[in-house]
Amino acid sequence: MADKLTDNPIHLGLGATAFSEPRFTGDPAWYQAYGERHADDGAEGRLVSLHHFTEPWTVWEMHPVGAEAVVCVKGEMSLIQQMEDGSERQIALREGEYAINPPGVWHTADVEGEATALFITAGQGTENRDR
Repeated sequence: MADKLTDNPIHLGLGATAFSEPRFTGDPAWYQAYGERHADDGAEGRLVSLHHFTEPWTVWEMHPVGAEAVVCVKGEMSLIQQMEDGSERQIALREGEYAINPPGVWHTADVEGEATALFITAGQGTENRDR
C-alpha cells in the first residue's frame, strides 16, 4: 500500500535509509517526536514533505544546521528570505521551479490563490516565530 506524501512525510537518514513517518499533524508535538525518532542522524537527516497552501504563511522559520530545498510543484508562491543584515529577498516560484533556503536564514512565503510545494529540510534545531 502506498503512502501519500501530504499525509506521511519521508525521513531520509544515514546510510541512504528512508522511513515513512507517522501521519503529519503540523503541530509542534509532531516535529518534536520526529526529531526524537531520528536524533541519531544529526544534521545529515532530511525531512521530505509536500504541503498545499491557500494563503500566506503565518510564521517565519529557520533551519540552523542545513539548507532547505523548496520546489513549487503546482501554482505560484513567493518565498521570502530575511538575510543576516535584515534585508529581505523575494523569490517568485512557479511550477517546476525551486529555491534554496541557506542554513540560518529566516524564511516565510506568500501565496495568492493556491500552491503546492515539496520541501527537503534539514530539520534539526528548526525554529519558528510569528510573522
